[in-house]
Amino acid sequence: MKKIKEVIVVEGKDDTKQIAKAVNADTFETNGSALSSSDLKQLAELQKTRGLIVFTDPDFNGERLRKMISQAVPGVKHAFIRRDQGVPDEAHGSLGVEHANPAVIKAALEHVYTQETEPEVAITPAMMRQAGLVGGNNARTRRERLGQLLGIGYGNAKQMSKRLNMFRVSAQRFETAIEKINQEEKRDEQ
Repeated sequence: MKKIKEVIVVEGKDDTKQIAKAVNADTFETNGSALSSSDLKQLAELQKTRGLIVFTDPDFNGERLRKMISQAVPGVKHAFIRRDQGVPDEAHGSLGVEHANPAVIKAALEHVYTQETEPEVAITPAMMRQAGLVGGNNARTRRERLGQLLGIGYGNAKQMSKRLNMFRVSAQRFETAIEKINQEEKRDEQ
């Protein structure tokens, strides 16, 4: 089983249990969507000594935690699962990493992104509009699919623009993903 050097930041003990089925790693559990200043200090220290991978749920609270940690601890890595990969099997339970299968978790951890503190702008607002990611009827669906293809998660137009540049997605990679989305849409129309 693959050993992960960095500490993986998760929301709870069920996430830790599921990650243990996929990889050998230490986790830091936030125990929900609140982080104290003490927690943030511990995370900053862990980032210095081992590195961090933020692997929170693909929902509002998970994104909120991801943003809090990213702002407080520069240079952390990020792993993402799609919303449909974290759906509980039963009718009860909430969306999350604890419901992802081990192969999905492994794949997400093999494709982590490091957040840059000063992102270089490669994807412009004009490119986002031209790609149909802003303001159109399908903009939300297109952004969701783009996040899936690039492995950076979902975001509204402003968040997606920031993520594309923060994770230094190249214009070529962006255009390739948009081309794939366009092809998928054409195929679905037929």
